[in-house]
Amino acid sequence: MTTHGGYEPVFCTIVPPHVLDQLAQAEDPALAGPARRTLQRDAYERTQRRLTTVIGATAVTAVADGTPQRTIHDARHGTDLPGHKVRGEGDKPGRDATVNRAYAGLGATFELFLQAYRRDSIDGNGLPLNATVHYDRDYNNAFWNGEQMVFGDGDGEIFLDFTIPIDVIGHELAHGVTQYTANLTYFGQPGALNESLSDVFGALIKQYTLGQTAAEADWLIGAGLLAPRVTGKALRSMKEPGTAYDDDVLGKDPQPATMDDFVRTGRDNGGVHINSGIPNHAFYLAATALGGHAWERAGQVWYDVLTGGELKQQARFVDFATLTVKAARERFGDGEELDAVSKAWEQVGVRTL
Repeated sequence: MTTHGGYEPVFCTIVPPHVLDQLAQAEDPALAGPARRTLQRDAYERTQRRLTTVIGATAVTAVADGTPQRTIHDARHGTDLPGHKVRGEGDKPGRDATVNRAYAGLGATFELFLQAYRRDSIDGNGLPLNATVHYDRDYNNAFWNGEQMVFGDGDGEIFLDFTIPIDVIGHELAHGVTQYTANLTYFGQPGALNESLSDVFGALIKQYTLGQTAAEADWLIGAGLLAPRVTGKALRSMKEPGTAYDDDVLGKDPQPATMDDFVRTGRDNGGVHINSGIPNHAFYLAATALGGHAWERAGQVWYDVLTGGELKQQARFVDFATLTVKAARERFGDGEELDAVSKAWEQVGVRTL
């Protein structure tokens, strides 16, 4: 449970609304149609999430024994959740690669949090991990709805299967970790921190799975998700925010890397998927300055802040940055970790108190 007296699950998607809005205006109906239907479906699911928050979600039995409890369902291109069960914990892989990737991605996320941070599942108490694949037709998104993961197959024109990038799976499940801990408000700077934390742990899950150091990692979120016709390499870049794509249809990646280019907007819940580029870049700078495996030191500091109980739901960048400096000092002392974290925030223009 959260340290803030009760959590409010939010509906979080990997593809930002501003990207789908851009696609929905395309002249080609093969591009605009799926984007419009995805926006409509997202709006419906977002409303359902609000209703569930009001009336309460179904109770889930968890077993905190340090092993994952995964279940994969197949929506068979429908929208009823969770769909038909196709693989349970311990079942052998089947012929459906999408099912197998979802199962593996849930496991990789569970393993990172358990092995690196001694956290038993996303709630810290062995919560079962459920996912649904083949959701709707040409659905251009993946989301965490407060209870489970859902993956679309993409339209094949702009987006491919959403189970392909393991960091997409990790990103969405990390929203669950935030839900059960700091419960950051999903608007403005707190919402951007919410999104950034999911990018951070999504990136760490990919790096942990591949055994990569900070120097070896690509620091891309959603690499492999964009179809060949798209001029771009991923949804976001933590190394170089604003450079992930520059496409005739998708437009240009709008993420800023520093506070000098902070975007003020009422769209996308106050730009949560846009301004997340700033804390994303701060983490990249801290992690690469320290070197080695990013989950061991920089990731530990970020995890300590997320789960430490001091991060308020309405936290702004300065609040989060200040807590990372405090956490670095408390865990590692006045050494290179503290120096790397402090300098990273300074480089992106976020002061620390």
